[in-house]
Amino acid sequence: MSDISHLSPTSLWRVFDQICAIPHPSYHEEALAQYIIKMAKQHNLFVERDKVGNILIRKPATPGMENRLPVILQAHLDMVPQKNSDTQHDFTNDPIKPYIDGEWVKAHGTTLGADNGIGMASALAILFDNNSEHGPLEVLLTMTEEVSMLGAFGLQPNWLQGHFLINTDSETEGEIYIGCAGGINVTIDIDISYEALPAGYQPIDIHLKGLKGGHSGADIHLGLGNANKLMARLLASYSEKAPLRLMTITGGSLRNAIPREASAVIAVPQDQVQHLQNYINDYLYTIRNELALTEPHLTIVSQPIYSSDQVFSLDSHNKVINLLNCLPNGVIRMNDAIPDIVETSLNIGVIKTTEKHVNITCLVRSLIDSGKFYVTDMLTSLAKLADSTIVIDGDYPGWQPNPDSDILKQVQQIYHDLFNLAPEIKVIHAGLECGLFKKPYPMVDMISIGPTIRSPHSPDECVHIDSVNRYWQLLTALLRTMPIKK
Repeated sequence: MSDISHLSPTSLWRVFDQICAIPHPSYHEEALAQYIIKMAKQHNLFVERDKVGNILIRKPATPGMENRLPVILQAHLDMVPQKNSDTQHDFTNDPIKPYIDGEWVKAHGTTLGADNGIGMASALAILFDNNSEHGPLEVLLTMTEEVSMLGAFGLQPNWLQGHFLINTDSETEGEIYIGCAGGINVTIDIDISYEALPAGYQPIDIHLKGLKGGHSGADIHLGLGNANKLMARLLASYSEKAPLRLMTITGGSLRNAIPREASAVIAVPQDQVQHLQNYINDYLYTIRNELALTEPHLTIVSQPIYSSDQVFSLDSHNKVINLLNCLPNGVIRMNDAIPDIVETSLNIGVIKTTEKHVNITCLVRSLIDSGKFYVTDMLTSLAKLADSTIVIDGDYPGWQPNPDSDILKQVQQIYHDLFNLAPEIKVIHAGLECGLFKKPYPMVDMISIGPTIRSPHSPDECVHIDSVNRYWQLLTALLRTMPIKK
């Protein structure tokens, strides 16, 4: 056990500590799933899995509360695997190493997995600890939410019995979420051809790093730097002023994480190497000035390398750089009806150079379907102009807000009774699984709550300790006061 196991509430933190010890990045959740199933059986609880791997655990009501409306607690099993470039960590084999830093719990150079590990820990703590009072209870743990929402897409009807569903994947304590954005994946493939490295040209490796990164939904409005876009801007602007040939370009690792780093290998005439370095220094000064408050640690490192590799053909070079430079990114439109809420956004998440292609992976989010399709139509037009292939898939719906929700009224009253404060009722631009749950379970009444988590999907991820305690108080009080069946 680490030091976090002594935090309050201990039942929650001890479970989270164990979750951290079992690797569970997206597509590698099986070890954690088997541990949870084993624990459920040891506590004599009903447990089963569906065809996509979702776990359902049922716990009978506390004696005397059998007549309460049944509740589903829901979390997802996987975490986002992100690490700093100087951190040695294998997410499929190495445990996450949490530590306490003042008011926060963090991890050493990696994502913490508080998203959605704290929510999962809270549900399991209630299952495995008899100190919490509740009516008939179900816990639903879904597969691979962070990458594909595989579990939510595959959720079968007539499996869950609950009347209410509490999603535990929100990231600001004191806010109750009743709606979220939908999303759609876009992949653009640019065919590339090669030529021999021109005589007298020097290959240069350029590495742009030091950005904060973050969640492509919850953090998209913060004005954070996107490493892929900043690299494209550098290459495009220099190409207009001096000879340059692209050899490879990469950046980011997940479509739903704002990329923190990007790299490119280019070739310039040997007598232009110092000119390029001077230009990079000037560009860095410019971008640091533009992003002075949001990205104070941005840096660009460049160095000559020895390589006999080929360069992109001039046509491929132009298509890649121009397309990347003109792709939109960030907030596309704010919502008119809900103040300070992003309606539609786009994240240029991942760039990869393969033997024959440059692949660009994007995630489009919107509160309304027409917003998603506007952006995908725009990307389709840009791909056509670049003579490139575009694939659009993974469309998932948003969660339509219901301001008359019974569980919303219940949680508002309980929050006020506990803390003498009114919670904020919100719609989140990030994707929650609730929208997908509504298809097989249209009558289930849903809310989403959680503790305060900062910088999810980045190695700076941290969770506020006191907010976990307040979230726990709210969750357990909500279960304790569920209405009686009519």
